[in-house]
Amino acid sequence: MSRVNFDTLLEAGCHFGHLKRKWNPAMAPYIFMERNGIHIIDLNKTVAKVDEAAEALKQIAKSGKKILFVATKKQAKQIVAEKAASVNMPYVIERWPGGMLTNFPTIRKAVKKMATIDKLTNDGTYANLSKREILQISRQRAKLEKNLGSIADLTRLPSALFVVDVMKENIAVREANRLGIPVFGIVDTNSNPDNVDFVIPANDDATKSIEVILDACCAAMAEGLEERKAEKVDMEAAGENVQKAPKKKAAKARMDKAEQDAINASKAAAFISKEDEEA
Repeated sequence: MSRVNFDTLLEAGCHFGHLKRKWNPAMAPYIFMERNGIHIIDLNKTVAKVDEAAEALKQIAKSGKKILFVATKKQAKQIVAEKAASVNMPYVIERWPGGMLTNFPTIRKAVKKMATIDKLTNDGTYANLSKREILQISRQRAKLEKNLGSIADLTRLPSALFVVDVMKENIAVREANRLGIPVFGIVDTNSNPDNVDFVIPANDDATKSIEVILDACCAAMAEGLEERKAEKVDMEAAGENVQKAPKKKAAKARMDKAEQDAINASKAAAFISKEDEEA
């Protein structure tokens, strides 16, 4: 069963592309027709592509890996932040810090700096500083929180990138391509789908369109996380059974030893009684 249906996408306005003169010819396979100078996206292909992308995202989430959401355009910011947080995934909704993937250790240093400021503030180290110095540190902390706060838990490179508007986020896409990180993207008719591994042809400017697609993808990821949790519980239960087995074996060994002692004792008693009779 499809995760989204044609009617839902139609109501959300996912089929509206850009003006004909702004189109990218590489998007031709996903365009259904042109109306009033605007390209109309083939929603049947969008449904198929959403299912394909959702299944791949589910498997990545199930394996316990992280997917980084990227959307710095105004219409998508809040939605992406909410949906990514709901499945406990990192996201970038302010400015894409150049080299975030290709120069990841430097980004991690900045995140650690934020943690260090918090630690020194809490233990009273900054209490003896002047008001001006404290204000400077607070501003620096706020700036780091704004740009990197949402990726504070990202300790290693993400396993995939989910991008809203691959044209606007072209730097992020190029960095992912360079490192071989698969890219999932909502691609409009003015964008190039060649650098995107999982293309979702849809309107990337309408809030409702972005929300419908993210709902389907995040629901799949939530399923993957639930399955991972269930498998973990099963493995722990299996591990407990494996640990209990040697105990039973040990108990059996103790019983065997007790039986052997009883047999030896009876033999000894029989030997003593025989000696008494001979005497």
